[in-house]
Amino acid sequence: MSAPHPHRLIPVDEFSLADIEAIRLILSGDSVIDWHRLSYTSEREVAEAIAAQEFRLDDQADCERLESLKQQAIGYLHRQFNFPVPKAVASATTAELMLMASGQGHRQVCACSILKCMHIIHHLDGRELLFVLPMSDQEVFQAVEEKVYRVIGNMLAHAHPVIEFVGGRKNKDSLYTKLLSKQDTIAAQIYDKLRFRIVVRHVHDILPILHYLTRTLFPFSYIVPGQSENSVFDFQEFCAGFPNLREQYPQLQADTDGGFSRSPNQFSAESYRVLHFVVDMPVRLPTRILERAPPNAIDKYGRIIFVICEFQIVDHETDTKNELGEASHAAYKERQKLAVMRRLRLNPRPSK
Repeated sequence: MSAPHPHRLIPVDEFSLADIEAIRLILSGDSVIDWHRLSYTSEREVAEAIAAQEFRLDDQADCERLESLKQQAIGYLHRQFNFPVPKAVASATTAELMLMASGQGHRQVCACSILKCMHIIHHLDGRELLFVLPMSDQEVFQAVEEKVYRVIGNMLAHAHPVIEFVGGRKNKDSLYTKLLSKQDTIAAQIYDKLRFRIVVRHVHDILPILHYLTRTLFPFSYIVPGQSENSVFDFQEFCAGFPNLREQYPQLQADTDGGFSRSPNQFSAESYRVLHFVVDMPVRLPTRILERAPPNAIDKYGRIIFVICEFQIVDHETDTKNELGEASHAAYKERQKLAVMRRLRLNPRPSK
């Protein structure tokens, strides 16, 4: 199989099994830690997945970082569970582990366990790096926005079916209102301080766009579990429209979760439809910021931080319907404000 053009939009009927499983995880808001096997079949697929994590396999420092993560994972498994790792697995590169984790037998189990631990260790280190670096929220948000706008700019330059893109930061008053309206009034649970909204031409464009974003912007493995809403379409029914997917991947059983879910947000109207998810996005920091790091911090934690972002993807027809009546954003905000008024026991001002 020849490598696809890096900016080509892959149609659904060309999705690999790995693509399908990644999309289904995003739609359902599940965790990759619960997976028992990967589904990569080529070095190209693996290289793309590693690149989405912001690692560069042609960078010696990144290769050393991946090796360090692997050794830490093996050490943890040995210390806590006395888990035996065959020499062939322990000596494998990360790319080789990902192919092993897509196979069968004991080596597959070992590789999968190591990769899961690497995932967690890397994530925690990225969070720690964010704390030890002298960076303001402004700089963190700017780094994320630069990454997102670069990818979206490439999509628009290559005529992908994006008809509207809106990115921004939640303002202070909106944060106050959201926290005051919720029972769980903890600022750490606000996931949409950074939010991005994409409107595509047709509902059939949603999954190809989502797939493109997992290759170029964020890896599917860092979707925040339990924070996805897919009220646009049932994934199984959607895939049924592509018979070759069913023929090529018999693993797509009819009784598998279709990923259709409603929002738990009490202020969303019943008629509101959207694909919404939260991602802890890996961001590779530029040299100008890394130079400020404390001694040995980069050696210890790497060069990648993680920043929570909210994404919404919807097709134009659904977006238009969402702006009508009770589903509109204005009606949503009004319901939210009324909830705050009730909690604060504020009497509405009489109209003039």
